[in-house]
Amino acid sequence: MNNQFHRRKFLSSIIALPAAAAIVSGARAASPKKFAEPPNGLKTSLNAYCFNAQLTDGSMAISDMLDFCSQTGFEGVDITGYYFKGYPQVPDDEYLFQIKRKAFRLGLAISGTGVRNDFTIADKTKRALEVALVKNWIEVAAKLGAPVIRIFAGNQKNAGYTTEQVADWMLEDIKTCVDYGKEHGVIIGLQNHNDFIQTAAQVNKMIEAINSEWLGLILDTGSYRVNNPYDEIAASVKHVVNWQIKEKVFINGAEQDTDMDKLIGIIKSSGYKGFLPIETLGDGDPKTKITTLLAKLQKAIG
Repeated sequence: MNNQFHRRKFLSSIIALPAAAAIVSGARAASPKKFAEPPNGLKTSLNAYCFNAQLTDGSMAISDMLDFCSQTGFEGVDITGYYFKGYPQVPDDEYLFQIKRKAFRLGLAISGTGVRNDFTIADKTKRALEVALVKNWIEVAAKLGAPVIRIFAGNQKNAGYTTEQVADWMLEDIKTCVDYGKEHGVIIGLQNHNDFIQTAAQVNKMIEAINSEWLGLILDTGSYRVNNPYDEIAASVKHVVNWQIKEKVFINGAEQDTDMDKLIGIIKSSGYKGFLPIETLGDGDPKTKITTLLAKLQKAIG
């Protein structure tokens, strides 16, 4: 009886503590802490191609790039497959998980990855190897936690085949990859790359033909070069699952600085939420070019 009495008395004292604390502090509860949210659900990311020369010649490692992204203020990083050791062979899990862990510790999301494939090859046996490549790297994307993997259409000139014939076998190969991506929880992002696919109408036709929530567009803002790029972006933005935001766009065949406010206006109006990877090209110090473009993007996001 005595033990039960002391136990009840102890529990009662614990329950009463919050009320007593409120009385001591003036009977006013603290306001819940509010955490900042990304403006309009848009987050910045860096596409590894910005450091193509350095990652290719070995003067920079993926680990170094992650440090740069964290120090510069990016929220994510898009690590293209061919910068992993041994590409196109799949890296071992230990190497992949080291990269994944470091990105996590730095507060960086791995917003995507990608491969260099070509589905316009006429030889079906060779094309099957391209499909196998994509499948292998879908598994890598899943291990890294990357939600999207970028693929290309291709740019082979196939004499004796019509555009419709090439598109038919390409759709079959893409669908095979999409089905495999679905099995592993990875979205396939088809990039407009000024190759076989050059216009928003072509993008929409291919994506809508497959009609899967596991397929979308990685919109390369610098690769719509046939019509007005902003019109093309607006016409295909409904299918976007990720981006490559470039410093320049092409208008009437001439390079012009990207109107970042106009571009972000289209993106916001579309309701897209997610990462906006930037990709810088050309001469100059990549770190300087990256920080300049990032500042413009952040200002436009608002």
